[in-house]
Amino acid sequence: MEVNDFDQACENLDWYVQRWMIEVFHRTLKTGCRIEDRLLRTVPRLENCLTIDMMVAVRIMHLTWLGRTHPNRPCTIYFQDNQWKALSCFLTRERTPQKTTPSIREVVGWIAKLGGYLGRNSDRAPGTQVLWEGIQRADDISETTILFTNFDHGP
Repeated sequence: MEVNDFDQACENLDWYVQRWMIEVFHRTLKTGCRIEDRLLRTVPRLENCLTIDMMVAVRIMHLTWLGRTHPNRPCTIYFQDNQWKALSCFLTRERTPQKTTPSIREVVGWIAKLGGYLGRNSDRAPGTQVLWEGIQRADDISETTILFTNFDHGP
């Protein structure tokens, strides 16, 4: 791209940043959703499957972004109470969840650990791949916990 002034340079930089997000999106579709392994024989089936896979990829990217840009916000900006409470119980091996609502950083860390993230001091923030692996386990944990526990003690 031709750059003749500072404004054009800023615009090109903005485009490049968006390009990187598109690359991450496609990598999430390929490695997480494994869209290249799909053996769907009709266009409508492929379109339906791709629609779901794209929503999953966006969900993972959004969670990654929240963990990096709003780490101290309460996790309830993304997770329902029963989800983080289930993870709290599962990871601490306690029957009751922690009393205070954790931050988004804390819950992203829990999910990343479920996906194989070690969380050493020298490690960067969790990325889409470990969150992809972890979110699948986290979803199963919270769904199973809902079957056996009612955190609200309602009917």
